[in-house]
Amino acid sequence: MGLFDKLAGWLGLKKKEVNLLCLGLDNSGKTTIINQLKPSNAQAQDIVPTIGFSIEKFKTSSLSFTVFDMSGQGRYRNLWEHYYKEGQAIIFVIDSGDKLRMVVAKEELDTLLNHPDIKHRRIPILFFANKMDLRDALSAVKVSQLLCLENIKDKPWHICASDAVKGEGLQEGVDWLQEQIAQ
Repeated sequence: MGLFDKLAGWLGLKKKEVNLLCLGLDNSGKTTIINQLKPSNAQAQDIVPTIGFSIEKFKTSSLSFTVFDMSGQGRYRNLWEHYYKEGQAIIFVIDSGDKLRMVVAKEELDTLLNHPDIKHRRIPILFFANKMDLRDALSAVKVSQLLCLENIKDKPWHICASDAVKGEGLQEGVDWLQEQIAQ
């Protein structure tokens, strides 16, 4: 069986496995985004708040993602760091309609970026400025400014406006992520 696996890899038939961390404050839409990225027959009908974390899988044309969907509730955020070493890419989800907690999101992002298991790695970070359907949602540009994303110089990053419930903006982000990992 090992020979067939190697042959499939050489021929490009075997998908590269990628561990993806999905982070962000509670109620930002992390689970909904991951759910939308799964095939329609594997999507959950009802989304409930994540307690601790859950593990999901989805595939693109060339990659197979194992997603660690981490709870964003305050009492569970300290669990995030236990998964940093294994993560090969990060999705960081921001609720664009929650202006009051933008400061908290920035603090959590700064903590993430300064963690020893992340700081010196060139790990791609995809930001979803989610909930763009809300009337008072901040634009992706404004979210980027508030989070000071322009200060991230040592990691590839990209921000996409998204509406996870409708699935809008998600494919653009996944395409960018796939491009970064393929390099």
